[in-house]
Amino acid sequence: MKIGAHVSIAQGIFNAPQRAANLGAECFQIFTRSPQGGASPELTPEVLEKFSAEMKKSKLENFVVHTPYYINFASANNRIRYGSVSVVRDELERASLLCAKFVMTHLGSAGELNEKEATEKTAAMLKKTLDGYNGTTELLIENAAGSGHIIGSTFTQISEIIKLVNHPKLNGICMDTQHSFASGYDWRDFATTLEKIDSEIGLDKIKLIHANDSLTECGSKKDRHAHIGEGLIGTTAFQNIVAFAEKNNIDMILETEHDKVVEDIKLLKKFRK
Repeated sequence: MKIGAHVSIAQGIFNAPQRAANLGAECFQIFTRSPQGGASPELTPEVLEKFSAEMKKSKLENFVVHTPYYINFASANNRIRYGSVSVVRDELERASLLCAKFVMTHLGSAGELNEKEATEKTAAMLKKTLDGYNGTTELLIENAAGSGHIIGSTFTQISEIIKLVNHPKLNGICMDTQHSFASGYDWRDFATTLEKIDSEIGLDKIKLIHANDSLTECGSKKDRHAHIGEGLIGTTAFQNIVAFAEKNNIDMILETEHDKVVEDIKLLKKFRK
């Protein structure tokens, strides 16, 4: 079980491993393109070779890729919906070239669709995304905080989507602690929350954890990250979460602000000990 953080790819994706190592991270997460949109930087053989060399130099083995923010598999706009399919598939292919362990994605907003319609539409688009894909990188669904008509704020809905897609490269989730807390899963009552998640999707489906404390109360439906121990989830809950991750060999990625992310990494490592 490794502990890491999200890092920038500014001035080249091959700079990410050293940035992670400088933070004390044992693994890391990146965007391979701008999360707001635009063309993706080309992964030439030279770039891939340099990235691999930097991974070895930094003594890092695992890293993951986060898809851009604009993904929406249930949009009423065909351009957005099929564009999401194209981008996520491209991210999977790019991540496979880079030898990333996982690509994780949010699912988007249901808009005017009811939950059943949004679930089915999202699953259909994910099927198109994975059709013919045989890369090494697996796709994970990240749970959402629950604002508006967001898709994937409950593990029950994510479980149904995974079952409908029925693809070997989509068989797990990236579980965000703050998003789940905002959606009503109270980590302060650890045993009850773990039991609830197990009943909805199965604990074996948790392949990665985004470790973020919360600035907003449980059930707020607001995506507001806080440094570990400085939010409403609290240190006791994170001690339990780290113990669960260590027992099940699940890597943890921090998405907290870089002003204190080094301290966050040290704190999670302390809990692991």
